[in-house]
Amino acid sequence: MKKILCAFITLLLIPSALFAVVENARPNIVFILADDMGYGDPHCFNPQSKCLTPHIDRLASQGMRFTDAHAAGSVCVPSRYGLLTGRLPFRRESLNPAKEALVEPGRMTIASLLHDQGYSTAMIGKWHLGFDGGDAFDYSKPLRGGPFDRGFDSFFGQHASLDIPPYFFIANDRCVAGATRHMEESHSPDWSPIQGAFWRAGAIAPDFEMDEVMPTYTRKAVKYLEERKQSADGAKPFFLYLAFTAPHTPWIPTEAFRGKSAGNLYADWVAQVDDATGQALAALDRAGLSDNTLVFFSSDNGPVWYPEDVLKYGHSAVGPLRGMKGDAFEGGHRMPFISRWPGKIKAGATSGQLICFADMLATFAALTGATLPDGAGEDSINILPALRNEGLVTPVRTELLLGMGKGNLFIRRGDWKLIPFLGSGGFSKPSRIKPKPGEPVGQLYHLVDDPGELNNLYAARPEIVSALTAEMDRLRDAGRSRP
Repeated sequence: MKKILCAFITLLLIPSALFAVVENARPNIVFILADDMGYGDPHCFNPQSKCLTPHIDRLASQGMRFTDAHAAGSVCVPSRYGLLTGRLPFRRESLNPAKEALVEPGRMTIASLLHDQGYSTAMIGKWHLGFDGGDAFDYSKPLRGGPFDRGFDSFFGQHASLDIPPYFFIANDRCVAGATRHMEESHSPDWSPIQGAFWRAGAIAPDFEMDEVMPTYTRKAVKYLEERKQSADGAKPFFLYLAFTAPHTPWIPTEAFRGKSAGNLYADWVAQVDDATGQALAALDRAGLSDNTLVFFSSDNGPVWYPEDVLKYGHSAVGPLRGMKGDAFEGGHRMPFISRWPGKIKAGATSGQLICFADMLATFAALTGATLPDGAGEDSINILPALRNEGLVTPVRTELLLGMGKGNLFIRRGDWKLIPFLGSGGFSKPSRIKPKPGEPVGQLYHLVDDPGELNNLYAARPEIVSALTAEMDRLRDAGRSRP
């Protein structure tokens, strides 16, 4: 009788134990980052887009679109620094990857956080946060200070953008093959000097073929994901940071994508990014991983896309926004941002919550039950409540301070945005405008009423200017914005 009773109790406990494992299972995480893709490129963010993005659109239909998501900077390096560290990049004195490794030794990253929480961590693609010694690479020695030393168990990729030499692959902390031959610079006659099939002259490795870089990273990602397997014994969760090199220059789509977009080379390149994203998502499906994987898709900053390009091709790469890469205007840093987590994030949802790349560190900490120390993620806010609740009214983030260095800062608070200077502050001309006597010295926009930043209210609302200026000074000097 005693044995029968024990067996009965065991049977009762087994479903409960299994339920607890399922409920407490930490999701795998895949963060896909495009390079220089605009808010208006994916059709799901801009119905007038001339880019073919069926896989990104499908991802959005299966998850949540954030319509007010921002990179940590409006160019590559600061954006990636903020994403990895949860610290806004203007707080770092120097952001020059050609001179040094930018992620400080001992600083927590999203990879080191997840590694410490038992995740396998991998990165594939573009690093662009420097190595010890900068770009004075010794191909015979380990490359220190990169992904392999900042929390990633494995890395396959390159040191910077696909148009910045030297051109060579890195596996973990080793050069795959040294950049021993020379390649001349490239330009496209029908585009500006920094568009089209543009790359800089420099050293290149024998095994590095420009038009094979994106396909190589796609194959590596597919292979990695197909090798991850779900198992009933609680297999180790994984984190994959897939940092594509496109649609940044050079715009060099493979033959399968050339001419797909009515002669628009940039749109063809975007279509290849979409296809690569689709291949990664399909690999998750084949491996049986999709249901327990939290997928993010975004871009590091705005596109290089001029007003004349909009007129010529009938496509606005920033959608209804103003500006482009490098700018303080929304087109420089407001990004397409999608999250999918079946059963946890509502399919087809849209959120207007203000969020930032820097928020990933605190969000991943909350997701895994970790506690961030005071010296980590100084500007990172947990957005998990927004991911789980489409109709959340309470803001997860009330303000955001961005800029290209402390002298170029601008602030967002609620629906208001203050740029304390005239001009774009970036690639759009004019970058800076000297105010004339009696003119406003800065720009103030109400983004709900004026998402295109066309109606400058600086002179009309001095009380808002004063409040935002004071808050900008406070956040800049405080050294942190996370409570």
